[in-house]
Amino acid sequence: MTDKSQAPASAALHAYETLTPDRVLDALASVGLLGDGRLMALSSYENRVYQVHLESPVGDADLAGDVVVAKFYRPDRWSDAQITEEHAFAAELMAAEIPVVGPLVLDGATLHHFGGFSFSVSPSRGGRRPELDNLEVLEWIGRFLARIHTVGSAKPFTHRPALNLQTFGFAPRDILLGGGPGAHGYIPLDMESRWRKAFDEAMLVAQTVFESVGDVRTLRLHGDCHPGNILWTPEGLPLAGPHFVDLDDARSGPAVQDLWMLVSGDRAQSTRQLGALVDGYEEFREFDRRELALIEPLRTLRLVHYSAWLAQRWHDPIFPINFPWFGSSDYWKGQVDMLEEQTEAMQETPLVV
Repeated sequence: MTDKSQAPASAALHAYETLTPDRVLDALASVGLLGDGRLMALSSYENRVYQVHLESPVGDADLAGDVVVAKFYRPDRWSDAQITEEHAFAAELMAAEIPVVGPLVLDGATLHHFGGFSFSVSPSRGGRRPELDNLEVLEWIGRFLARIHTVGSAKPFTHRPALNLQTFGFAPRDILLGGGPGAHGYIPLDMESRWRKAFDEAMLVAQTVFESVGDVRTLRLHGDCHPGNILWTPEGLPLAGPHFVDLDDARSGPAVQDLWMLVSGDRAQSTRQLGALVDGYEEFREFDRRELALIEPLRTLRLVHYSAWLAQRWHDPIFPINFPWFGSSDYWKGQVDMLEEQTEAMQETPLVV
């Protein structure tokens, strides 16, 4: 068995290239979980996540079929304090009987270290993507989002960052323009000035919208509440309804951040979907409708942040393989077009529910 103090082996390799199946199983064994050899990598670019079948039950833990999910955190992304703060938030939510899938406590802790990696272990939970064209489903999700936010508003994060114009707009801009392998960053020279102009115009409008809305309450959020992070169990089955997973992007921000990614389609469809979410939400918690004006600015910030996320991960071999178009002039032309569209969208009348 590998020694706990062993670090990722070669400086020439990306850390995740050293995360072999044997190392995954050894890491689990270090916290008393013995895998039976069945190990499956789950879809995840940010971290490395594996479903592992165990040889025997783990104490009194409620593990479906003795299967766990092991998450190995991307090195140097979050500090231990930031990860354990996420875990503590998940524990608060579960204590409030909110269906969030959080990490197990093993050897008295939720965060563990092995072979140069930080990792956690969670129960395996199945489910499908929610049917977001079903208004009853959206109301159900809205009720639980309100309950998540009630817990989230009880106290602030101390270590995890906030979502704002600086962290999701200007900081990503600096990475894209100056953090790349060349003097001009990650954006091709033929597109750099066009992107910079589109970005500046979009951020000017976004800042104007934020200022016009005024002070809104910020609270601890899921942070990345898109349909892929909600597992749905149909009625009539055990644990029916939504289960919220992957709090890896939990941060502070306005409540609407956890709602807008569940809304899509034209204005009429978006209004119906958002109305159902807010109807469910307000069964448990008041929703500040001023925040509806922030939907398009938040969408714009996510667009910029996504490009910077790809740039920062480019040294991970899995990214050039799966995102070969990143860095091409065509990609950045598309980004310019979307920023220009968002600049127009941010100046339209916000949705009303």
